[in-house]
Amino acid sequence: MKAFLKELEKKFSLSGDYIFKKIKYGRNTIYLVFNEVLTSSDYVNDFILKRLTRLDKKHLTDLMNYLPDANMKEIKKEEVCDYIHKGYIIILAKEIIAIEAKAKLDRGVSAVESELSIKGPKDAFCENFNTNLGLVRRRIKSHHLIAERTEIGRSTKTSIGILYMNDIIDQNLLKQVTEKLTMIDIDGIIDATYLRENLEAHKTFFPTITSTERPDKVSMALLEGKIAIMVDMSPYVLILPTFLIDYFHTVDDYYQKPINISFIRIIRLLAFLMAIFTPAFYLAVTTHNFDFIPLDLLLSLKAQRESVPFPALIEAMIMSISFEVLRESDIRMSSTTGSAVSILGGLILGDAAVSAGIISPIMIIVIAISAISGLVFPSIELVSAIRWWRFIMMILATTLGLWGILFGTIVLFTHLYKLNSLGKPYLYPFLPFNKKEQVDALIKINNRGTKYRNPLLTTNRKRGHFR
Repeated sequence: MKAFLKELEKKFSLSGDYIFKKIKYGRNTIYLVFNEVLTSSDYVNDFILKRLTRLDKKHLTDLMNYLPDANMKEIKKEEVCDYIHKGYIIILAKEIIAIEAKAKLDRGVSAVESELSIKGPKDAFCENFNTNLGLVRRRIKSHHLIAERTEIGRSTKTSIGILYMNDIIDQNLLKQVTEKLTMIDIDGIIDATYLRENLEAHKTFFPTITSTERPDKVSMALLEGKIAIMVDMSPYVLILPTFLIDYFHTVDDYYQKPINISFIRIIRLLAFLMAIFTPAFYLAVTTHNFDFIPLDLLLSLKAQRESVPFPALIEAMIMSISFEVLRESDIRMSSTTGSAVSILGGLILGDAAVSAGIISPIMIIVIAISAISGLVFPSIELVSAIRWWRFIMMILATTLGLWGILFGTIVLFTHLYKLNSLGKPYLYPFLPFNKKEQVDALIKINNRGTKYRNPLLTTNRKRGHFR
């Protein structure tokens, strides 16, 4: 054991946060090895060291029985480094024992930030794997909730949890996800988003995997037959597969009256279309299809652009990029000054640009409507997809007019039709059409209508319903 101890000392000699402590029992000696920043000093002093000093030397041959602990295990030599980096104390005696003594390094359970909860629970995931798993298990009190754990990352050895309902999940879907995860071989996983590249569909701007910090949203997805991937040190959990319609739903939809939610979902659909097509339609009718709008309105639009020195497309691009710069600065700056600076910048720059004749007033209105419509969706990935397709539609409208918009629309919906998430059609339940699933697609009928699960995700479709 002394030779192994010298090997550990040599390996950790360059870092000052590894502690080697020796405790003598007459002629016998045991050694403690741990990392002081990863372990709780109170736990080490009050529980481990106190109990060790009270032991007789005859107890050293059977420490597993004389040092009882909930998370205590006998390990092999090659596992020592891994357990030290996980916050365990290693006892080197006749055998090698690891006792969990992790320090509390996370921020604890806090309120939801990126996905505001209006009427639902306010708790959010944090950076602690066990805490996140506990938030889900508090909601789903069933032994059918399985959390398979694995490690990914040569250097980080990050704990990954695959969560699913064993009595609901499609085993083929589970096998597909597991195989994709086992194929990942990189230096480290720092956040859950590192896994997206290997799991989601390529060659598309649209997100095919959802990330969320809300435990209630993950719980709902698991009960639907989906899979959740939880990553240690990440406050976001991945949900897959994902359909386009999922981005028009929020968790709060199920905490409010169906008639109100149906109206809001229609608003979200209109916002999605306006975000992509509003600038393109304006460019088309002011550059090619003049007869598509009333003459008085056309003359008014033309009059506003008389002093503008740039073509309409360049003008729209300048305004779109300016809005993105303001939005990005608002996100990156501190909460105390960010909003004030972006609002002030938008007002001053917009007014100055119009007064200088660089930008027409109607263009500011058009771009503002389009950009604000895209912000209806909390998913950054979906907002980015909308931005790219907005630019594509603007170029097509400037080149071909309304025919360009029609062509771009056909390409967009063909792309969405061919897109899939883990083999599941992205436009479901519209394409392929499922009549029973329409009760909770765009229009929410009532809670009684959602008594069946998605047939694409499970064969155990019976959910139960309100009487």
